[in-house]
Amino acid sequence: MTSRTRPAVMLLAGLASAGLALSACGSDSLSSGGSSTSKAAPSATENQDLAAKVPAKIKSKGTITIGVDASYAPNEFLAADGKTVEGFDVDLFNAVAQKFGLKTQWVPANFDSIIVGVQSGKYDVGVSSFTINDKRKKQVNMVSYFNAGTQWAAAKGNPKKVDPNKPCGLKVAVQKGTVQEEEDLPVKAKKCQAEGKPITVLPFTGQDQATAAVATGKADAMLADSPIVAYAVKQSGGKIEAVGDIYDAAPYGYVIPKTETDFANAIVEALKQLDQSGDYKKALSNFGVEAGAISNFAVNP
Repeated sequence: MTSRTRPAVMLLAGLASAGLALSACGSDSLSSGGSSTSKAAPSATENQDLAAKVPAKIKSKGTITIGVDASYAPNEFLAADGKTVEGFDVDLFNAVAQKFGLKTQWVPANFDSIIVGVQSGKYDVGVSSFTINDKRKKQVNMVSYFNAGTQWAAAKGNPKKVDPNKPCGLKVAVQKGTVQEEEDLPVKAKKCQAEGKPITVLPFTGQDQATAAVATGKADAMLADSPIVAYAVKQSGGKIEAVGDIYDAAPYGYVIPKTETDFANAIVEALKQLDQSGDYKKALSNFGVEAGAISNFAVNP
């Protein structure tokens, strides 16, 4: 729930390299040397109750430094300039930050390095489609804000007759560090190995690379979070299609240090305010992912 330090690495670029026609959504972020910085709304400073719960190190600089995997369109990806991070996750958390009167600095990073980066203080927060699970809740606080499941995809027409329930013998692309790679595929691979028809797992640093592998025939199938697969199918120009049903739906969570529970609870309150104002649904609908909206925001649900 995903190197991301490369300026041009994103789903759209990966598919473009496979010869596919693509388009991107807009963003309000401003680029800054490989990361992105948003403008804080002047009126946000009026929310004194929330601002009082901002950790001192963030308050002193006036900016939340965010670790993000910028290859997971439409949730978080790089714009055409190769620097600006955009997506529904970006728009939504920018709105959250504005409730605290803060700016945001989006710093692309390898997905599997972000939680460690938050723990070490390199990033104040991690926002990168992290599925909430018990392992991650032991490492950090997680604030739920969206719901997604797992979806499979194959080449158009499904020439390999991919069935997510019968994946034995397939070459399957997946992004490193995701729940699909760490929790889903290992169970399926163990069963297939026992049946003498092993799965060939092709792990990629970026989801863009996994998607391109399917589009070019290097992999028979891929699996990823449902909004990512839906967007990839839409952007692929008919090169790939979703197969099977969405399963294992679970919430995404913002990654907050374990020591900052008050700040995590304040983010829950900010999300509730955005939901009441309609800005929460707007951030999702701008990227066509409103089906994943929730209203029961919580810390470590």
